[in-house]
Amino acid sequence: MKTEISLSDLTSSVISVPPFAVHGDFSINSTANAAVIKHIEAGGVSTLLYGGNANVQNWPVSSYAEWMDELESAAAKTSWLIPSVGPDWGKMMDHAKILSSRHYPAAMLLPMNGPRTEEGLVVGIRDFVQKSGVQAIIYIKSDDYISPDALAKLVDDRSVFSIKYAIPRDDATVDPVLAAYVNAIGAERIVSGFGEPPALAHLEHFSLAGFTAGCVCLAPTISQRFLQALKQSDFGRARNILEIFEPLEALRNKADPIRVLHTAVTLSGIADMGPTIPMLTQADTAFWRQIEDAARQLLAVEFDARKAAAV
Repeated sequence: MKTEISLSDLTSSVISVPPFAVHGDFSINSTANAAVIKHIEAGGVSTLLYGGNANVQNWPVSSYAEWMDELESAAAKTSWLIPSVGPDWGKMMDHAKILSSRHYPAAMLLPMNGPRTEEGLVVGIRDFVQKSGVQAIIYIKSDDYISPDALAKLVDDRSVFSIKYAIPRDDATVDPVLAAYVNAIGAERIVSGFGEPPALAHLEHFSLAGFTAGCVCLAPTISQRFLQALKQSDFGRARNILEIFEPLEALRNKADPIRVLHTAVTLSGIADMGPTIPMLTQADTAFWRQIEDAARQLLAVEFDARKAAAV
């Protein structure tokens, strides 16, 4: 696992956001998680973020150290593994104590939806960084989460490494909030935060560093090609590649992104992810046939791309 990072790491690889595999008793399934990691890495993707798709909000703190250590042991030495922490101050402090004895260079702070003020949020972020020795990645999902000025100060004092931006818009090309963040801290510290489709608009119109995605977990080679097309400003090619993801992305939008991805990885045959940790459940069984068809179709395109590249 990489222990040192630079801004180039945000742009060199898609940031995959894998689901998390457990057994029926909710203990970690190390074999299944390792299979997912190896599949992602084999497709040329070297960054793995365990966050929303892994349902980290519901991980017990008592298992956090063991589970992160298991994931680290499965990742390649050249991969950047990003844990998530929080979302509340209490869990952040517990996570900080655990991470302080490890070598993760950054951790993502899960978005806090409970009572907060901006001043309190800033204090909490600095508390985490000081206690853990780990820089923060801020996950922004709402307009009023943190002001550009406050964010800039956190970047200046090296508390914040980057942000994952995931505020949905009817038209992702028109976003004054994102524009203000770019002006405050630079596009090179911001990644598009909710999949391949919004990434097209975000990288074309705001020149963001990269993007996070879930479908990359099934088709890392294809997703990495999509990133490369975006970075080369080949937006026509990027649009063509994006069509490959549309069937599964449409199901994720229709029947819950996290639950559909978890179920899709299982039904694709990559690994049996087991149940989802409460308080989530797997995708509605009424969608399973559609999810399986879309997942296997995407995986088939992925393997064809790998074979072509090998030749």
